[in-house]
Amino acid sequence: MNVLVFAEQRETRFKKSSFEAVSTARSLADQSGGSCTALVIGSGIAATASELGNYGAAKVIAVDSPRYARHANSAWAEIIAAVARSIGAQAVVLSATQMGKDIAPRVAVALEAGLATDCTALTVHQGEILASRPVYAGKAVIDVKVTTPVKVFTLRPNVFSVTTHNGVAQVESKDIPVPEEMLTTVVTETKVATGRPDVAEADIVVSGGRGMKGPEHFHLIEELAAVLGAGVGASRAVVDAGWRPHSEQVGQTGKTVSPSLYIACAISGAVQHLAGMSSSKYIVAINKDKDAPIFQVADYGVVGDVFEILPELTTRIKESLGK
Repeated sequence: MNVLVFAEQRETRFKKSSFEAVSTARSLADQSGGSCTALVIGSGIAATASELGNYGAAKVIAVDSPRYARHANSAWAEIIAAVARSIGAQAVVLSATQMGKDIAPRVAVALEAGLATDCTALTVHQGEILASRPVYAGKAVIDVKVTTPVKVFTLRPNVFSVTTHNGVAQVESKDIPVPEEMLTTVVTETKVATGRPDVAEADIVVSGGRGMKGPEHFHLIEELAAVLGAGVGASRAVVDAGWRPHSEQVGQTGKTVSPSLYIACAISGAVQHLAGMSSSKYIVAINKDKDAPIFQVADYGVVGDVFEILPELTTRIKESLGK
């Protein structure tokens, strides 16, 4: 089975989720006796494209042009579909990032392919790919099989392992023109530099809920996150109240996260929030209500006042890390 994997990058730097996707695509190709080809789209990316060989790509196709300096969903989908056809790919793999979620359905339509989204496991059984994905707001996991000749999968970040290889990938530069109307015209661009990792890809996430009582208290969340090198998350109630930006919202209508450690501070645990973080490897909940639903999914629970616990926790972790 020939597998094409789209490797997402930002300013010529690959995201960790891209390495996860490439490693998984290589595993699928090895199990089915096929090949793994990675695709990179952007401007000035040809020089770093060979890096993907360290994670399993036998070949990397670099569509490198100043025209593609800005992400454009229709153009990207057109390019991915064109490359998939040219190499005879039976499977296309993308990360379930904001970009991947945007592009994958368009790629599936262009290839007349079935689509399995937000997968947490992919295995090959009797020559067919079986995908595991959460359903019912994370309360259950189902195994699905895509029956179309070409299949498209998106992978939940931080769930799949990164495997390194000693191979060197062959890099092929390609020019794949797309109609001008498919490209994006950027009128203005606003960047907010927080110095923290993106909550969707952070290995540790510290989130705050309505129990923080106001935006002025979120410095307690930020201080703990800074010590841990963590991303900062928030519940929908907090974002709706305007206390935190939507980019930090974790949950069914926000971002789905799967960090190694998720610390939920003053979050009751509504089902919509649990849908976005229940696949975290370890969950620590801090809440003054011992009957809060969040404790049903937590690996470790602390019943108490978050305004007393967070400063003490931050101080103890600083001491432990020698900061």
